[in-house]
Amino acid sequence: MNGHGSNWQGKTALITGGVTGIGLGIARAFAAQGMDLVLTYRNEAHRDEAAAWFVANGYAAPRFARLDVTDRAGWAALAAEVGPVHVLVNNAGVSVFGPTDEASHDDYDWIMGVNFGGIANALVAMLPGMKAHRQGGHVVNVASMAAFCAGPQAGIYTASKFAVRGLSESLRYNLAPYGIGVSLMCPGLTRTNAWGSALKRPEGFAGSGFAPIDRAELEAFGQAFELGMDPLEVGEKTLRGISENRFLILTHPDHRVDFEEIHAELMAALPDEPIPPGRAEIERLRREANRAAAAGSRIGISDLT
Repeated sequence: MNGHGSNWQGKTALITGGVTGIGLGIARAFAAQGMDLVLTYRNEAHRDEAAAWFVANGYAAPRFARLDVTDRAGWAALAAEVGPVHVLVNNAGVSVFGPTDEASHDDYDWIMGVNFGGIANALVAMLPGMKAHRQGGHVVNVASMAAFCAGPQAGIYTASKFAVRGLSESLRYNLAPYGIGVSLMCPGLTRTNAWGSALKRPEGFAGSGFAPIDRAELEAFGQAFELGMDPLEVGEKTLRGISENRFLILTHPDHRVDFEEIHAELMAALPDEPIPPGRAEIERLRREANRAAAAGSRIGISDLT
C-alpha cells in the first residue's frame, strides 16, 4: 500500500469525532470497504447510537476511544493503545458565531484549540507510527468551505480553517517521501448538528465576548442544515478522493461562484508590472522545489536559492 489506490480492506483508520455527522458518514464509507475503524467520541449516547448502527447493518463493531482532541496526554495514550494506523481523519471541530471584533481570549483559545490544535495534537501523536510502519497511508484534515470563504459571523472558525488549509498544503510535501498522502477535505452545508457546538462550550472557556446564546435563534439557524448533503455522500466522496490521492476534496459544487469571485479579486490585485529577473528566478526555484516535493523528494533550504 502506498497511500493511494482502492484496496483498503483490513487497513486501520482513526477518525476523530467519528460517531456523529460527517465523521460517522466517513466511517460508514470506510466500513463498506472493510476497514478496521477506531472512532473517537466525547458523548457516550452518540457512541452507543453509532455502535448500534454498525451492528444493525452487519458491519464489524468499530473500536471506540473517548478523547478530547485538545488533550495531548490523551493522544499519547491513544497512540500507544491503538498502534500505527493507515488513515488518520482529523474531523473534530467546533464553531461559535459572533462578531470577531467582540471575541475574548476564551473564544480564540477554545475554537483554535480544538479546530487547529486538535489536528496538531493528532499529527504529533500518530505520524511517527504511520511513517515507521512503511506501508504508506493517508491523512485527511477536515476543514470547511470556510477555508476559502470568509464571512462576518464566524471569524475565529474561519481563521482556524484557513490555518488547517495552510498546514495541510505544507504537510503533503513533507509526507510524500513516506508514501503518505494528505487531503484537505472542505465540505459545504451538510445535514449534521454541527451548529449546536456553541451549546457545548467547556466551563474552562466560559468567558465569551459574544452576546449570550439565543437558543431559539440558534435552533432556527440549525434548520438550514436539514437542507445539507447527506453525511454518507460526503464520506463516499472523501473515500474516492483519498483513493485517487487528491489533495483537495471539495464535496459540494455550491461554491463555484465564490471561487470565481475570489480568483478574479486575486488576479485584479496583482500589480501589472515587470518582474526583476532575480526575483523571478527565486520564485521559479520555489515552484520547482514544490513539484519535486510533491513527487517524493526531500527539499532543503538550499533548494530554494
